[in-house]
Amino acid sequence: MAKVLMYSTAVCPYCVRAEQLLTRKGVKDIEKVRVDLEPERRAEMMQKTGQRTVPQIYIGETHVGGCDDLYELDRQGKLDPLLAA
Repeated sequence: MAKVLMYSTAVCPYCVRAEQLLTRKGVKDIEKVRVDLEPERRAEMMQKTGQRTVPQIYIGETHVGGCDDLYELDRQGKLDPLLAA
């Protein structure tokens, strides 16, 4: 299973929804980067993704985007193959 990295904050409902979907898909280990606790990591996230909002999700080396992007990948049937890589 591909490595999953998620930039998140403590009270982010979209982060929770994204994590729930990934868990349902069998992802057991999500590396979470709390940008509210580590402001320098928010700068890193913004530089890597060009985005300010959380969550920002990586599956392997692929930047998926946010929660809506993750659910859209699932609707298109593209999430499972990405996770399986």
